[in-house]
Amino acid sequence: MSRILPLPDQLISQIAAGEVVERPASVLKELIENSLDAGATHVDVILEKGGVQLMRVTDDGNGIAAADLPLALTRHATSKIASLDDLEAVASYGFRGEALAAIAAVARVTLTSRTADAPHASRVRAEAMQVEPAALAAGTVVEMADLYFNTPARRKFLKSEATEMAHCDDVLRRMALANPGVTFGLTHNGSVKHRYAAGDLPRRVREVLGTEFFDHARPVRAEAGPLRLYGFAALPAYSRASRDDQYCYVNGRFVRDKLLAHALREAYADVLHGARHPAYAVFLELDPRGVDVNVHPAKTEVRFRDGRGVHQFVFHVLQHGLAAPLADMANPERALSGAATLPAVSSPPQTPDSHYPAYRQVPLPVQEPALSTHFDFVRSAFASPPVPHHGLPDTTPDGSPPLGYAVAQIHGVYVLAQNAAGLVVVDMHAAHERILYEQLKNQLDGGPPPRQPLLVPLLLAVSPGEAAVAAEQGDTLQRLGFELTSAGPQALAVRAVPALLATDDLPALLRGLLADLKEFPASRAVEDRRNELLATMACHGAVRAHRALTLPEMNALLRDMEATERADQCNHGRPTWVQLSTRDLDKLFMRGQ
Repeated sequence: MSRILPLPDQLISQIAAGEVVERPASVLKELIENSLDAGATHVDVILEKGGVQLMRVTDDGNGIAAADLPLALTRHATSKIASLDDLEAVASYGFRGEALAAIAAVARVTLTSRTADAPHASRVRAEAMQVEPAALAAGTVVEMADLYFNTPARRKFLKSEATEMAHCDDVLRRMALANPGVTFGLTHNGSVKHRYAAGDLPRRVREVLGTEFFDHARPVRAEAGPLRLYGFAALPAYSRASRDDQYCYVNGRFVRDKLLAHALREAYADVLHGARHPAYAVFLELDPRGVDVNVHPAKTEVRFRDGRGVHQFVFHVLQHGLAAPLADMANPERALSGAATLPAVSSPPQTPDSHYPAYRQVPLPVQEPALSTHFDFVRSAFASPPVPHHGLPDTTPDGSPPLGYAVAQIHGVYVLAQNAAGLVVVDMHAAHERILYEQLKNQLDGGPPPRQPLLVPLLLAVSPGEAAVAAEQGDTLQRLGFELTSAGPQALAVRAVPALLATDDLPALLRGLLADLKEFPASRAVEDRRNELLATMACHGAVRAHRALTLPEMNALLRDMEATERADQCNHGRPTWVQLSTRDLDKLFMRGQ
């Protein structure tokens, strides 16, 4: 064997650079973090050739003293920590004291800086390490040129200019989201790509993630002891095919943490199905001593002292945020800056008939008696006979319900409503399905749901396999609110059903339920697949298409939507309603153009 010899310092730095400097984007991340740690309020980034040929980051931070400039390019030299206690409570982005040295080992680095009390700026080049006078008003400029000029093998692993630029763009977006009070600019090959002006978080989220994300997002905000979570979570209607719109931060630092990713995904489990991915920008804050950020040189991995507690907190906050009734979500900006407490599910509003505006009566087809049970449950919102309707109100008064008041029904499928913003279109089956689903869950949490005995038992023809499932899963069916008895080798007598599901579609409902129950053991059917079973029941129990509703029934549906958790989407993750603003309607008819 060869003798053990110490490695040259240059080789040590180049080895270390392999962990820190993966590509131009990782260099940009380190430089922006240094600017923010220095208290910068403006950060401008100039790139050429995807950041490989040139990267210049200019900030207006505190600057670096002339005597400290060579130390800034030296390994394991930092102003951010000085002891183990400092490391355990670190609150700055950087602290390892190796980023600039690692970058200087594989690129040509020039550092120019000026502190507030310095008579002039100073500059140091990594190759010479000699401090010389320079011109700069304030702050710091870090210039990196010719990345991997001295390690050509590493340069071959870089992707195309467009790809490297896209990674740099992602870095800037992540840093901009976490620091809405800082102005950021990005220029590539002489062309300005981004300019984010300082502002508040809602404005920055809209600028970085787009208006479509913001319009589909719910604000979340909660505190519990040392933990605080806030941000925006998009509704399932904005789900993505990839994880490109997932931004998770811990104490302002963008992280990719499996524990947090799992908690966030589980919060969407009841509203997002299939291979779709949720979109969110959420910020977790806690005592720095409760999280270890010194896990990897890239600092995107963290460890929590109380991982289980953090997981449960994030899961419940996001789940409550997505489930908040519509009545609580009229103003996302105001909701984000409101009281920092876990949102509570509000009780359904008690709206007397006298509060309804007058409507023009629309003739509707005569209802068949067999269909009258579809909306019996909502009629109990109208204890007194409805007030006669004579015409639409001229204006919607302040404080009116978020979904407004119904005006018509289209093809027995969609409900049209007028609210303060304009026109609301509701998919009545999808909306009713979500309402039933949430009501069934709440009832089952308190024990077996209330039953409605059938005056005349319903005889249901079944296959031998379905009959066997009904016999085997009798206890489960009882817990779900059904009373079924055998009426022969291939027939069941249905004697009672859950009160919420008194519907003419009982045969299809029961066959779908038996098909679901067939796949799981009787002892664990409700525990293992509770939500799936209830979703099947709600789907078959919801009002069907081409069912004519009266205006009071439509308004009752809107009020129940406003008071129901997760009412923005059905059990399959599809939207239940859409908003068309007055401006949108004006555009359709080119009014004002």
